[in-house]
Amino acid sequence: MNPALVETLRSAQRLGFFGRRSVEEAIEHSMDFVGAITDVDAATRLVDLGSGGGLPGLLIADRRPDIEVVLLDRRQKRTDFLERAVTRLGQARTTVLCADVSALIGAVRSGSADSFDIVTARGFGPPEFTLRSAAALLADHGRVVISEPPAGDRWDPDLLAELGFLAARHGAVRVFERHSRRR
Repeated sequence: MNPALVETLRSAQRLGFFGRRSVEEAIEHSMDFVGAITDVDAATRLVDLGSGGGLPGLLIADRRPDIEVVLLDRRQKRTDFLERAVTRLGQARTTVLCADVSALIGAVRSGSADSFDIVTARGFGPPEFTLRSAAALLADHGRVVISEPPAGDRWDPDLLAELGFLAARHGAVRVFERHSRRR
């Protein structure tokens, strides 16, 4: 593991940007995001919703330097931290965006911003809001990866059908892929 990344994540935790779980456990959890996208060779763009202290976004950028990563958070204090982290870690293909997800969705819908091949979210918001937001940002061929609680299935089958998603669990994350074009 990249020691500079681990120290960056420790700093994020000290600042309260993610929970009390040990940094090592948080990294292990976030490795499931990396595992859920390892087979996505054609991916060129990823957005991490509610990036906070950088998990899983900074870890993905570290493990997949071939992907352009956008870290999105609406809190200036967190995006300032993330900008410094990206510079310190030398993640040249990673950018930080301080904005609400609705602004990015509007930009994608208007054509002033490109859609994404992969959308990730860890602790972003209620399940339906998170999945609808991700779907609005996703390219037709894309994949959504969202952190899951340890047990249970919180995804409404009607919502999945409406959005055209098939879902599968991959360790601590749920992976959503489109089985048909959006209506």
